[in-house]
Amino acid sequence: QVQLVESGGGLVQAGGSLRLSCAASGRTLSMYTMGWFRQAPGKEREFVASISRSGVNTKYADFVRGRFTVLRDIVKSTVYLQMNSLKPEDTAVFYCAARSGYSPKGDPIDYDYWGQGTQVTVSS
Repeated sequence: QVQLVESGGGLVQAGGSLRLSCAASGRTLSMYTMGWFRQAPGKEREFVASISRSGVNTKYADFVRGRFTVLRDIVKSTVYLQMNSLKPEDTAVFYCAARSGYSPKGDPIDYDYWGQGTQVTVSS
């Protein structure tokens, strides 16, 4: 089993950047395909980005393509979500998740482990 801890959230002005981190304990993240999801108040959890075990393959939601980048550092067993050109509508709790499969996926049901989330607030 793996435990996931997100960090890096905070308050930023529109147009700004944040870098979220997801660190693992229990097992190395190299064993998992990783995903980032977000949930805004009153809305369902939605897919943001995913990265394969090797880091070669990635998948993005259309609304973040070109603004967000998912990266992984296998040595540090950490996955990152670099977020640029942030918009007020990006305000949400961001979660990282791990799945045992090999391919990046966009459905929360495909993920086995979840972190507690980190709040991102973008002011206008």
